Amino acid sequence: MITGIHLQQEIAQAVDDLGFTEWTDIQKKSIPKIQEGKDVIAQSRTGSGKTAVFGLPIIEKTIHGQGIQVLILVPTRELCVQVTNEMHKFSKYKKMNITSVYGGVSINPQIDSLRHTEIVVGTPGRILDHIQRRTIILNKVNILVLDEADKMFEMGFIDDVKKIISYLKQNRQTLLFSATISSQVHHIVKNYMKNPELIKVKSYVDEGKLVQHYYDVPSRDKFSLLAYLLKHEKGLTIIFCATRRMVDILSKNLYTNGIKALKLHGGMSQNRRKQAIDMFHGSKADVLIASDVAARGLDIKNVTHIINYDIPKTSNEYIHRIGRTARAGNEGKVISLLCELDYDNFRRVLEDRSLIVKKLKLPEFPKVQMVRVERSENRNFRRDNRSQRRNDFHRRRFR
Repeated sequence: MITGIHLQQEIAQAVDDLGFTEWTDIQKKSIPKIQEGKDVIAQSRTGSGKTAVFGLPIIEKTIHGQGIQVLILVPTRELCVQVTNEMHKFSKYKKMNITSVYGGVSINPQIDSLRHTEIVVGTPGRILDHIQRRTIILNKVNILVLDEADKMFEMGFIDDVKKIISYLKQNRQTLLFSATISSQVHHIVKNYMKNPELIKVKSYVDEGKLVQHYYDVPSRDKFSLLAYLLKHEKGLTIIFCATRRMVDILSKNLYTNGIKALKLHGGMSQNRRKQAIDMFHGSKADVLIASDVAARGLDIKNVTHIINYDIPKTSNEYIHRIGRTARAGNEGKVISLLCELDYDNFRRVLEDRSLIVKKLKLPEFPKVQMVRVERSENRNFRRDNRSQRRNDFHRRRFR
């Protein structure tokens, strides 16, 4: 059984069942502070095991049958489901009700569950919806968790978060997790936390096992190079795109070229997004094409390759992407495909001097035609596009 942090017997048994062999740095430094009741700011990159950081002590502190005692706010639906699943694993031997609250699905089952739950994991828009409907009671919340706070505020939820906090009692414990400390994160820390402990650790990504490369390729040949790489670089691969439309375009064109690829973006229905994640988790497909927001916070084991089809605008986003491979001692490879339109973004990414990305010589690869997806020729695309417009219009509710 793992040692170094004292846990209640029921929690320790659940941790043992999950196969924990050692604590990560963020876990060793943060869990004891949270157990003591301190406010904590944990600054760590993707893959550091932060869900266990707040999940384990929260399960210890929560009493069954005493109403909602914990509120965990997350930026996306996928992260909401993921955190809830992890919390269920941590509470395997302790009776506990944990409810996911997010948009894009029927609100009625959530209303029913909220009547007898102790822990709520939710997105800000849907939590506010429940507050306005008076279907959630937050006056007993002892612990507030803000997970992926930088992304949550970047997505425009800071006012929603502040409004939600106004419904909570002041005498509570607040835990904030963020890869970066932006001005908005600092505002929340300054105004809503009590003498917080700042705990900062390095990424859980093993940089010694992470190889970062890029190709400089003419835009007309970019897709051909991608198709070639996917047929020669074997392993579980996530391809990142800048837009939902590009995710759709790549998905269709890869299928046309005999490559099965799942897709994940915010314009898809919640059921289709969940199905894609479950299939990729289960290795029923080796390739997942994703937009940044949809993939934020996803914890998928054994990812061997990250391909940046579109280069992100900042080094922080680049680091979040690459943090999904080379975890826990496993090897990983990052390949970025640059054309002339990507130069400015790539220059901004490389402003982080800690990133070492080597240029590779273009291989000889066959040229294949890339067909643009037209709305009029693809019913599924049209349905996803309508969903995208609805989500944009009703952002607060459906994020």
